[in-house]
Amino acid sequence: MSTDASSLTADDLEFLQRPLHGLLSVAAGPVPAQPRPVWFEATADGTVQLFTGPETVKVRRLRRDPRASIVVAAPVGERERWISVAGTVTIELDGAHDLASRLAARYWDLDDPIRAKDLAALLAEDQVRLVLHPETVHRFAY
Repeated sequence: MSTDASSLTADDLEFLQRPLHGLLSVAAGPVPAQPRPVWFEATADGTVQLFTGPETVKVRRLRRDPRASIVVAAPVGERERWISVAGTVTIELDGAHDLASRLAARYWDLDDPIRAKDLAALLAEDQVRLVLHPETVHRFAY
């Protein structure tokens, strides 16, 4: 395992461009963290972003305490590898629908009419964009 105090490497970004699920945890004070699987996008500037509804529990918690982490692991059948990114999150009112569209194309076959309809329904909802600014990155590869 290696640690870089604050940034994702080019190798990390390449790994994170794959359609893998991340497990997001937000700070919850005395309540134990309850990770949730999420779609995410690692950006060229080294942040990690995702989208969610503006009234979700994670957003309410992030408004109180902006600390969060995401863990992304290689799937079963591949050599063990994971990356954990922890830092503070900003809640952005712009760009969520564009991000949702990019991620849907990454995770779903949008030629499938059911998935295209799922995306249309998702885009009809209010969304915010969460941007995780790394402060600590841990990684492991076996």
